[in-house]
Parts: sequence; structure tokens; C-alpha cells
Amino acid sequence: MGKSMWKSGEIEGVILKSTPIYKDARGWLCEFFRTDDVPEEYHPVMGYISMTEPGISRGPHEHHDQADLFCFLGPSDFEVWLWDNRPHSSTYQVRQIITLGASNPSSLIVPKGVVHAYKNVGGVQGLVYNYANRLYKGPGRKEPVDEIRHEADPASPFHLKY
Repeated sequence: MGKSMWKSGEIEGVILKSTPIYKDARGWLCEFFRTDDVPEEYHPVMGYISMTEPGISRGPHEHHDQADLFCFLGPSDFEVWLWDNRPHSSTYQVRQIITLGASNPSSLIVPKGVVHAYKNVGGVQGLVYNYANRLYKGPGRKEPVDEIRHEADPASPFHLKY
């Protein structure tokens, strides 16, 4: 399972949307999501923010049942890697790489079964907002985490650089 298994392209079901930032004398405003813009199956039930140091990666991992609605706005840029790991998908084994953040503010919906990772490629701390359509560890945090982690597996076919 080396780099030859992956084809580059756009992945079926991944939704990428430019996220305009509206500026005025007071500062700026950005809509993360609107329910009339997001298909109902991806409507968020929780949200969180994370900060990633420059040069640091998070992932790769995937979910059995959860979809993530990420918002990359800045102040840094992130290289986002996606791998379609869904055998039933028309884009199975397609890899998609996108730069999002300060230079390209966007929201990104990653469906279940799509492996994802991101790396802060800017020179400053970066913020990432995530609005998942499933509760972390389920109601009351009493269920197993819906996550398949690949980053610690040296034989993993999911790598940020080939």
C-alpha cells in the first residue's frame, strides 16, 4: 500500500465552500455555517475550536459515523489532506490536498469514511473550528469515541508527504 494506490482528484461527498469575511470599521464577521447551506445529514450537534502550532499536523483519522464541518479562517494556513477510504464511493482511493485558512477562508465538510489530516503550514498559530454532526463520545460522553486513528501506524497508507 504505497503512494501508487492513491489518485489525485476531488472526493465525492466532500463539500468545500468559500467562507467570505465581511470587514468594516469595527472588525470582521464570518458565517461558519447556515442550516440552509448545509445538507441536513451534516447539521452540527456540537462545536469546538482547536489551536495548532506552526509546522504541526493533526491526524490522519476517520470516523465510522461522524461527519466534520471544519472552518479554516486564519490567522494561519493549513494544508488539508483527504483520502477516500470508502470502497462503495465512486472516488475510492482518491487523495485530495487543499490549502485553506487565511489565504483561502473556507468551510469543509468531511463525510464519514474519508480519512483527514491537516498541517499548519503558516508561520503563526492557527485556529480550526469544527462542528460535528455527532456528539463526542455520545450523549453524556458514555460511548466509545467514533474515530479510527492512523497517525501512529508506520504501515499506514495515509501520509502527509510522498
